[in-house]
Amino acid sequence: MITANENYNKLNASYLFADIAKRVQLYQESNPDKEVIRLGIGDVTLPLPPAVIQGFKRGVDEMSQDATFRGYGPEQGYLFLRQAIAAVDFQSRGADIDADEIFVSDGAKCDTGNFQELFSNNITIAIPDPVYPVYLDTNVMAGRTGGFKDGRYQGIVYMDCLKEKAFMPDLPDAPVDLIYLCFPNNPTGATATRDQLAAWVDYARENKALILFDAAYEAFIRDENLPRSIYEIPGAKEVAVEFRSLSKTAGFTGTRCGFTVVPKACMIYTAKGSKVSLHDMWNRRQSTKFNGVSYPVQKAAEAVYSQEGQAQIKANIDYYLANARVVRQTMTELGFDHVGGENAPYIWIDGNGRDSWEFFDLLLDKAGVVCTPGQGFGRCGAQYIRISAFNSPENVAKAMARVKEVLKKL
Repeated sequence: MITANENYNKLNASYLFADIAKRVQLYQESNPDKEVIRLGIGDVTLPLPPAVIQGFKRGVDEMSQDATFRGYGPEQGYLFLRQAIAAVDFQSRGADIDADEIFVSDGAKCDTGNFQELFSNNITIAIPDPVYPVYLDTNVMAGRTGGFKDGRYQGIVYMDCLKEKAFMPDLPDAPVDLIYLCFPNNPTGATATRDQLAAWVDYARENKALILFDAAYEAFIRDENLPRSIYEIPGAKEVAVEFRSLSKTAGFTGTRCGFTVVPKACMIYTAKGSKVSLHDMWNRRQSTKFNGVSYPVQKAAEAVYSQEGQAQIKANIDYYLANARVVRQTMTELGFDHVGGENAPYIWIDGNGRDSWEFFDLLLDKAGVVCTPGQGFGRCGAQYIRISAFNSPENVAKAMARVKEVLKKL
């Protein structure tokens, strides 16, 4: 008989954002005349930049002509896009990344979830808490954890990210094999300095560990002293894989394009200690399971790296960061501690002792504002909420006025 992968039984009953959607739907059904302002899920609201639209149209036009039509493209991505990414995102910042070390995909979420397929099931995994759920859930599905108990999966090394340490995880006390890091962080908005990333690179090199570095929000960094890539750190090419996304950078949430950098110098090991090329393994995986991103989407992505495209995406990101300033100012006035929102689109807000789902329900029921409860990101998020800057200035201002009215009465 056909049997199920029973590791799925270990998962929490549903995905965080599915729970939020159900609660919002129930609220709207009970309050059909009330406007709901969504500052929860990190979905962009601005349209694609003009340069990107022109690139998209050029790609579509080429697909309409016999001479320029394309069928299956390279699974790794077209060279024109990989070269643009390498030059603008890495080489311009002193990171020695070649075009053939870049793998274009349909998004960082898929890649961060799929990448764990390359590792054995007996590795020790270190994951921050709070954390983007995909890192953890995909390893649960793969069978690398025990059961769920007291808000955590057994067999995982959790790295607590606490207010007292600016939400920066400590290096593990004992050796681990695989480390997930995300900076600027989702959900906290915290950032890492060069020295902090260098400590992780040194740890990985000393312990023959691998870092999976999610840099999906790097374009929001405005502090030039902060690294935008882990490859700005010497030695990182030997121990780190980096995931990038155009979803928040250029508004591709509905268009779907991202990429993963797997340096040729990055090695993992067999059970007997022999080196294995991670680059070759990921290339083999993608060639087997992925047929590449569509040509028009890759032409649109290439336009992101043009001079016009870079200026336009910066303007869009500045738009969202201005929204974040309004949220931060409101929370400061109300006396709620918070981080993020300066080099990231998320503001992580301490509920002053409230349970995060309680805080979520309060803002939804009384203000018609949707946030994200921190408990959905891990046990250390139980007293926090995340507010997203992805909306219009008008809606953010309206939402913060409602929030201020509700919270001042408490």
